[in-house]
Amino acid sequence: MDRSLRAALDAGDGYANRADHPEVPTWAWSNAVRRGRLVRIGPGFFAAPDSVDHDLRLRVALAYSRGTGALSHLSALAVHGVRAQREAEPIHLTVPASIRLRSADGLVVHHRDVPESALLRRRGFEVTTPAAALVDSWPLLESAERIGLIIQTTADRLVLAEHVLGELPRRPHLPGLAELRTLAGRLMNGCRSALELWGADHVFTGPDMPPFLRQAPIILNGRTHYLDVFAEAERVDFELDGAAWHGSPAQRERDLRRDSQLAAEGIHVVRFSYARLMREPLLVRDEVRRILAERRGR
Repeated sequence: MDRSLRAALDAGDGYANRADHPEVPTWAWSNAVRRGRLVRIGPGFFAAPDSVDHDLRLRVALAYSRGTGALSHLSALAVHGVRAQREAEPIHLTVPASIRLRSADGLVVHHRDVPESALLRRRGFEVTTPAAALVDSWPLLESAERIGLIIQTTADRLVLAEHVLGELPRRPHLPGLAELRTLAGRLMNGCRSALELWGADHVFTGPDMPPFLRQAPIILNGRTHYLDVFAEAERVDFELDGAAWHGSPAQRERDLRRDSQLAAEGIHVVRFSYARLMREPLLVRDEVRRILAERRGR
């Protein structure tokens, strides 16, 4: 490899932008690519084949923006550890609307003014916030995956539902906006899983139901626990057990111990299985009403 080309690669931490190195002869770039010693990884950017990984592609995208851009959409989700970016997916970069920068193979450039409050520094990368990345990625993902990501990140408290809602006014033409607004609103009201969303739509709803607290915090023996659906006046906690609940004896033991601690606090725990909630929502509704009526009559 030409000595000046090697120096350019070393100076660029494994990659080089051809426009920044006029001292390298044109033939040197062409020969290195033809012999397989370099690969093109961006508009005018080259790197050794064995050094190319996802992080390098991210660094090159930011270098392409000359300090004006931030990783966004699916690329930002990957930086935040929310979702690994697949090899076939392009890198996403957002730059101010006034910056003239074109998309290229493997790189999608979005032109939008992003407020400083929606930008972070993570792992050495300039990146949009998790909430902004989730909203931007919403139309790029299949329905089940995008809903699951929103539910999981809010359940893990990596993202607040109100922050997701706060991003929506800046994207009035986002495909699927109404669905996302409804989902974020329900999550903000306490739903923390797909099963709880189902319950909110089909069981714990309607004029014949009291106002329930979703994911109500309670301290037991110095630890904070969260009650799925809590009827505060009647002191009843309805727990929605997921499809895999019976597969873990350790989890069952923890749940039974917590149920006993709640009983000592005067809180009656009622558990509904995934199968019953999905197959018999009307029967479950009737049981909920009867249980609440019985508790009120005491």
